[in-house]
Amino acid sequence: MARDKALEALLNDELEGRAEITQKAMFGGLAWLWNGNLLCAARKDGGMLVRLGKGNDAWVLAIKGVAPMVMNGRQMSGWVRVSAEVYAGDAMRKRLLKAAMEFVKTLPAKG
Repeated sequence: MARDKALEALLNDELEGRAEITQKAMFGGLAWLWNGNLLCAARKDGGMLVRLGKGNDAWVLAIKGVAPMVMNGRQMSGWVRVSAEVYAGDAMRKRLLKAAMEFVKTLPAKG
C-alpha cells in the first residue's frame, strides 16, 4: 500500500515552522516527533496515529472512527488510530494535534 501523501500534507501544514518538531519515516509513512518523542504519524493504511498519553484518550475514543492503537496484538494505552472520516475535519484534526502536543511536550527530550 502506498503512503498517504494527502494526510502527510495535512499534517505538514499543521506542524511546519515549529523548531521542536522533526519528521522521520516510520510505520510505512511519515511520523512527527516533538524533541525526539513521537507525536503523530500518517500511516500507509490511511490512518492517523496520535499520541495523547495514558488516561488522556477517553474523549476521543468515544468518537466513531477512532480506535485504540494495537501493535502486535497489544493495545497501546494513550495512543489512538483515527480514520480519514474523523481527521478530515479541520477542527477535529487541530484538536487532536493540540492535545498530542500538550502531552508530548511534558516528556523529557530525547537525544
